[in-house]
Amino acid sequence: MKKLVVLWIILISLFHFNTSFSQDFKHDLFIYKSDTMPYRIMYPIDFKLDKTYPLIIVLHGAGERGKDNEKQMVYGKSFFTDSLNMVTYPAVVVYPQCAENDYWAKIDVNFLENGKREFIFRPDLEPTKAMTIFMSLLDSLRKESFISQDKIYLGGLSMGGMGTFELLYRKPDVFAAAFPICGGGEPETCRVFAKKTPVWAFHGEVDGVVPVDLSIKMVESLKKEGANPRLTIYPNVNHNAWDYVFLEKELLPWLFSHTRQ
Repeated sequence: MKKLVVLWIILISLFHFNTSFSQDFKHDLFIYKSDTMPYRIMYPIDFKLDKTYPLIIVLHGAGERGKDNEKQMVYGKSFFTDSLNMVTYPAVVVYPQCAENDYWAKIDVNFLENGKREFIFRPDLEPTKAMTIFMSLLDSLRKESFISQDKIYLGGLSMGGMGTFELLYRKPDVFAAAFPICGGGEPETCRVFAKKTPVWAFHGEVDGVVPVDLSIKMVESLKKEGANPRLTIYPNVNHNAWDYVFLEKELLPWLFSHTRQ
């Protein structure tokens, strides 16, 4: 009887170790020419090199910039490491980190006298250094044999939401679905990806940093181009819509329902 109890404890310990190990976001560093980009990557439970998995990429906001490879994990980590989500929706999840003085999207920001900000999107220009490095990292990830090429999903919050819209424009043939959170972009770019990548946008109704109109205009433009985007506006929510997005039980089912055609 004692032997059975000991064996049972060992089995439980091994299971816990394997599960915990799989749930960790590992630290990594991507080298691009003379530059580097820190990123975190999490593999599915029971990850196998001879299988293929969806890839989910999350672009952080301006407050999480740096090179510590830690700050970008502040939002959304627990959503992806949730045991039920990991079992039901196994995926490779990547959080890259933008450098301190850089930006995901090519944007001019003007600070107005009323305290508000004006965002001028310039996707017609060369991408930022951060976007250039990240696109190279993305290309590298896509070459991995364990990544499902038709199930690559993109999302981001605030600055990362803007980066999401710009990346859909710059890489229109890559993503199966996207979820920009309190982001925005140049509405004219929607014609490039409207019928290629389904979009579910999120925003806080009273966002005092990134106006909700930026998401509304992108969604309206997508509809004009014949797409069927989703838009969720959280009533009385400021610039923290991600707190609610990462509680959305339908987000992962919605993402995984889309396959790149």
